[in-house]
Amino acid sequence: MEQRFSNNSLDLETLRDFCKREGEAVVYRKGDQLEREGDPARWLAYVESGCFKYVNYGISDERAHITWFSFEGEYVVDYPTFLYGYPSQTTIEAMMPSRVLRVTGQQLEQYFDQSKETMKLRAIIAEHILFQFRSRYIDLHCTTARERYELLMKRCPGIVEHLDLQDIASFLNVTPKTISKIRKEITFGKK
Repeated sequence: MEQRFSNNSLDLETLRDFCKREGEAVVYRKGDQLEREGDPARWLAYVESGCFKYVNYGISDERAHITWFSFEGEYVVDYPTFLYGYPSQTTIEAMMPSRVLRVTGQQLEQYFDQSKETMKLRAIIAEHILFQFRSRYIDLHCTTARERYELLMKRCPGIVEHLDLQDIASFLNVTPKTISKIRKEITFGKK
């Protein structure tokens, strides 16, 4: 798959090179799990092709809630739990056939300990993840369902071709009916 879905601005070329040099190439079929909620988190992987969804299950309703995505050219990880082998806080599942280069928390920890520059990279990754989660939190609290849908389409062009309506609705914290209504409004030019 050559299309890139995300407009991720963080350049992690050195981390990608590390994954290429030290990582294990693994192919996941649609539905295969990279991590499972509650099991020790084990992997950071560079996504060479395909995409993954992060799924959490509700306490009272046990419904699947999509909380995040990782696409081609990005990293897929339950960070920082994987660094320390803590229980994963999410299930990470391939949404289509996907190929990754994966490393363990121990491998990455050793890499970070090599120099001041790699320790700086560790801080940059943590800051980037914090920024992403803060942005998502603000979006969920300060934007309408339609604005969240439009932001998703802007951030991840082409995503609708690879996601079920239910997954998009779950990620945006709305019902599939709401997504259908938003798409209809956009298609027919209504606001």
